[in-house]
Amino acid sequence: MRQPASTSFLFPPTIPSVAIDGSTDRFPVRRVYCIGRNYADHAREMGHDPDREPPFFFTKQADSLLPDGALLPYPVQTQDLHHEIELVVAIGRGGSNIAPAAALEHVFGYAVGLDMTRRDLQAEAKRLGRPWEIGKAFDGAAPCSAIVPAARIGHPAQGAIWLEVNGQPRQRGDLADMIWPVAELVAHMSRYFRLEAGDLIYTGTPAGVGAVQVGDRLHGGVDGVATLTVEIGPPV
Repeated sequence: MRQPASTSFLFPPTIPSVAIDGSTDRFPVRRVYCIGRNYADHAREMGHDPDREPPFFFTKQADSLLPDGALLPYPVQTQDLHHEIELVVAIGRGGSNIAPAAALEHVFGYAVGLDMTRRDLQAEAKRLGRPWEIGKAFDGAAPCSAIVPAARIGHPAQGAIWLEVNGQPRQRGDLADMIWPVAELVAHMSRYFRLEAGDLIYTGTPAGVGAVQVGDRLHGGVDGVATLTVEIGPPV
């Protein structure tokens, strides 16, 4: 609901945002969508059929975003925190029922993100047939690099996506391996929700997901886009 200009608030509202590479402006974030099992090798490692079924997605709160270089306190109520490195799509122009051929016109730029997951809580939710939010949506669950405008780098359709933990390789794939590429994801999601400027879409992760511990340093990236570094800190 849009508020009239004269509205006063009980306490000052905050607007989650992400840095824009090379600019003092920031990208205000409205919603964070995450695509599940969009790389065949990751689908297999999670015990699922990698055939090209329609994409599915879940959401994270916009205020769960963390910037590059941040400390992520180990989240509460889990003993199995996992990393998932992903290409992030930043929507710059809204629309509904967007045609795949026009979908990239709605993309402002790209970033690198981590879909951090309380895997034990997610697994229990799956077992009980409940939503995944308890495993996916928590404070600091969505680290994200600065957004690089598509006007500068184009729309990457191939290139290595990778993650190291404490300097050791953990995940590696290629954007060309995505089951559903960016244009098709944007078009598909716009049939269910009106996408708006400020939306972020985490596009799925390649194989190699695994647990991290307090003190671990995560460093990953997408070649030709950006890199992202996060350190796991003690619980707070």
